[in-house]
Amino acid sequence: MKNQPGINRRDFLRTALAGSTVGILPLPLSASQQSPTQEQSPIKMEFRTLGKTGLKVSAIGMGTMRTTDPNVIHYAIDNGVNYFDTAHCYMNGNNEPIVGTVLKTRRKEVVIATKLHIADEKTMVESVESSLKNLQTDVIDVIQLHSLKEGEQPKNDEAMNALDKLRKRGLVRFVGFTTHKNQVEVIEAGLETGFYDTVLVTYSYKSEKEIGEVINKAAKAGMGIIAMKTQQGGYESEEFKNLSPHQAALRWVLQNPNVHTTIPSMVAFAHVDENVGTMRSKFGAIDQKTLQLYGDIFAKDICNFCGSCDSQCSHHVPVQDVNRCLMYAEGYRDYNLAFETYRDINKEHAVNACIDCETCTVTCTSGLDIPSRLKKARDLFNPILV
Repeated sequence: MKNQPGINRRDFLRTALAGSTVGILPLPLSASQQSPTQEQSPIKMEFRTLGKTGLKVSAIGMGTMRTTDPNVIHYAIDNGVNYFDTAHCYMNGNNEPIVGTVLKTRRKEVVIATKLHIADEKTMVESVESSLKNLQTDVIDVIQLHSLKEGEQPKNDEAMNALDKLRKRGLVRFVGFTTHKNQVEVIEAGLETGFYDTVLVTYSYKSEKEIGEVINKAAKAGMGIIAMKTQQGGYESEEFKNLSPHQAALRWVLQNPNVHTTIPSMVAFAHVDENVGTMRSKFGAIDQKTLQLYGDIFAKDICNFCGSCDSQCSHHVPVQDVNRCLMYAEGYRDYNLAFETYRDINKEHAVNACIDCETCTVTCTSGLDIPSRLKKARDLFNPILV
């Protein structure tokens, strides 16, 4: 059996250091990923209404965070995808301009969502104005407060005032937020404000029951629901043969009618084919079996992002975020993204604070070996951490 998580430090250091010199790490593509393949009949994309925004969005959207080739974005549009997600900070500021090269000729065909961090009003306005220039558009469809982790963040008055002014100026149409951590708390807080139109939330077949419940509650209140991290890291194994766990995972998520779109990452034509191919059928018994196999093979690698681990560490190491970095390295095989994320996390939290612990007290509800995963992250990332 050949599984992706067998990454070693030598390979990681070589590729990550090469990528860090330019800010973008080109990903190695197989022959099937380098050119479009449309051997089967055309697929009819499903469109859903993004909550109270009224926007009609493709059930399969596209996360462009790792996309370096504008032609892949064009190809996605040609295949029915109309919802595209980026952020001002992705690729050290280089991702929005890549998306912008496509928008300048196809703006009327797509819904574009980007992100900014909570800051003072002047900084937030400048961030959006920069995004508009990068994206080569006059208006952003969905602007989102990026990566909210605590319940008080959606209630930040200065942030909401800035977004409201941007909306009144006609620079953005709808406002939302994104969350990877403490998701139930954050979404509940956002709902209390009555201010937000959308939420981007981590959701997959491995998600805790409470995540599905708060998603349904938010959708009932009129919020547009966008699901990310739907495919549990995108790990690969020779055991899958003709099965596609990535399609199965997407179909599972889309069973929930309260999920309006998804944003799987696509960096190659083959990724578009596979993800859009999800539309060929509804979730069924084969998909269930495929997800069971996927979970069994990668049981020691998959983090469910429940967040229960973080509160257990007496040194306040963000264990869930460290696991996310390992997912980027081992599942996505995107070493530059993994390292950049790890470095950014380290600016806010001491990721190595527990290095001298004789006994780790953190346990995982999914059975992950937390001490060994923290050590693996240190071995991979610390040699180039500056």
